[in-house]
Amino acid sequence: MTTTRPGAPATAWRRFSRHRLAVAGAILLVALAAVSVAAPWLAPYEPDAQNWRERLQAPSLRHPFGTDHVGRDVLSRVLFGGRLSLASGLLPVLLGGAAGTLLGLVAGFSKPWMDSLIMRIMDVLLALPSLFLALAVVGTLGPGWFNAVLAVAVVSVPGYARIVRARVLALKNEPFVEAARASGAKSSRILMRHVLPNALSPILVQATLSFGSALLSMAGLSFLGLGVQPPAADWGNMLAASRRFLPRAYWLGLFPGMCIMLAVLAINLIGDGLRDALDPRSEDRRA
Repeated sequence: MTTTRPGAPATAWRRFSRHRLAVAGAILLVALAAVSVAAPWLAPYEPDAQNWRERLQAPSLRHPFGTDHVGRDVLSRVLFGGRLSLASGLLPVLLGGAAGTLLGLVAGFSKPWMDSLIMRIMDVLLALPSLFLALAVVGTLGPGWFNAVLAVAVVSVPGYARIVRARVLALKNEPFVEAARASGAKSSRILMRHVLPNALSPILVQATLSFGSALLSMAGLSFLGLGVQPPAADWGNMLAASRRFLPRAYWLGLFPGMCIMLAVLAINLIGDGLRDALDPRSEDRRA
């Protein structure tokens, strides 16, 4: 038996639905994801189709976002690039969140020497600048989309591990955990059935906020040529390709940059809303 109240999810959802900025962020993120998924049907041209006679054309009815230096339609590339860009933000969150949560559970519920060993490793990772650490991992594995995803996932692990460990330490001596231990339940069952469900709230908030950071980090790696490789499009390498033409072709960097900005803004608004919704004291603080 856990201490999670049956009505807690519904209450949290009501709080979230009253957070107007969070709801607006959710709508915006869903819209970006929907148009990216529907890119094959919405894009007016193939994303890699070149037409040298129409290179560097300004936005028009024929090409609403203009064309790039080899005549490719920027709108089509932005739509298709959204698939990789949003996936690039989501996958590191899933991988890093799973690894960090597991390490945090083990550290918080195991013997002191194991706890100390895991957390000192996490401290070393936290001591390194995140971008430097990501560059080191990609430099070791080689450039490429999946290697960049792994690099950003590694960077995010310590944050999850510290949050989950703190929550486990707060819960491990609660009466419902002691009762489960006295009934003969194994440590793994106690962690999965009793401790983890009560630690989900901070994990969800951290995952949401990490989504935006991961998306920015992946865009930065692509901008440096270490993430998504041409001719595949994502918003980061589209920004990188626009550098040479910005003085006379502003649209090449404007539209992918706006997409990155809107996606990160939407994710951060959702994260703020989730943090307030999942914290019972937030309503009192706002009052």
